Amino acid sequence: MTDYSFVRRHLIDPAPKWRDQRNPLPAVFLDRDGVINQEVHYLSKPEDMALIPGVGAAIARINAASVPVVVVTNQSGVARGFLGEDGLLVLHQRMTDLLAAEGASVQGIYYSPFHPDGQGEYRKESICRKPGPGMILAACEDFAIDRGESVLIGDKLADIGAGRAAGMKAVLVKTGHGAKESQLPGAQTADFIANDLADAIDRLFEMGVIAR
Repeated sequence: MTDYSFVRRHLIDPAPKWRDQRNPLPAVFLDRDGVINQEVHYLSKPEDMALIPGVGAAIARINAASVPVVVVTNQSGVARGFLGEDGLLVLHQRMTDLLAAEGASVQGIYYSPFHPDGQGEYRKESICRKPGPGMILAACEDFAIDRGESVLIGDKLADIGAGRAAGMKAVLVKTGHGAKESQLPGAQTADFIANDLADAIDRLFEMGVIAR
């Protein structure tokens, strides 16, 4: 197994029922900003964390199918000094609380606080920053996930690139930055483009990518 200890993690379930290396399972990987919560420029205040309508119900459907849901998010706001990692943890706790209020949960959150234009220790390139696949690969080893049967849903071409680099399906949504990104030439590399997370999950169930 590769050592992915350098990948940053928040709120990881310490004992998921599906951590069985003999029987890897498919998972749904979600970007955070613009996919789960409303896009806010360098979100740093928990009171500004708001779920996109329909997200809670969509994630609850995946939960009900016993499919792991994992968040993978670039957070260059840390590198740029807009907030610290402790503040980021507060945001993530707020997000999971909002999801829990709608009967939904995530297996854990993987985040990259790095950026080549960042400050101090955060100023660097890292394969955990999307479109690098580091966060995805770390989660797959942590939870015995079958990459080939999994899907990543994001609102940027960097998300699609990360999913492809990890060897999984990739879906672009039009929420967040997705409305603009879906018009770029690279958008056709996505398996499909959906209006939002709820629409994407509907289609993945219809396609049999997520088993009912």
